[in-house]
Amino acid sequence: MSSTEKREKQYKRGITILSILIPVVVAVLFRVRIPNVEPLSFLPPIYATINGITAVLLILAIVFIKKGNRKLHEVFNTTAIVCSVLFLVMYVAYHMTSDPTEFGGEGTVKYVYYFILISHILLSIVVIPFVLFTYMRAKLGNFPSHKKIAKFTFPLWLYVAITGVIVYIMISPYYV
Repeated sequence: MSSTEKREKQYKRGITILSILIPVVVAVLFRVRIPNVEPLSFLPPIYATINGITAVLLILAIVFIKKGNRKLHEVFNTTAIVCSVLFLVMYVAYHMTSDPTEFGGEGTVKYVYYFILISHILLSIVVIPFVLFTYMRAKLGNFPSHKKIAKFTFPLWLYVAITGVIVYIMISPYYV
């Protein structure tokens, strides 16, 4: 087994663990309330903005790889990963200090909101291993394999980033 194959095997193990651990930890922390702490109510517009920035970064990454600029492609994708991690930290911090916000819309808009919210949540879990495997393959120089999985990763990740902004816009009138 070559050193690249060994590294890939190690990365795969780590990615599998992270892909399970992140949603489980988020679900557990989502139920935790930190007592006697002021709600971090300023965070939702910040993390929604970070989702929007992530979407722009992903689009820029595609633009630059199509122009043959691998370096900027990598910079934009790496920054998008950092933004996604920042989003997750702020999202969890907000929910650990604040009561849940109920959506107040009615009729069709309520069903649209819940469809977008549920698909956003489910795909945000699904996209984790896609992002990590895509990134790993690029870092290991396995560009044909990277390109193959990126065709699925990009639209999933972009959908999650954009729907995160839409969910915020739809629920923001109901924040207390």
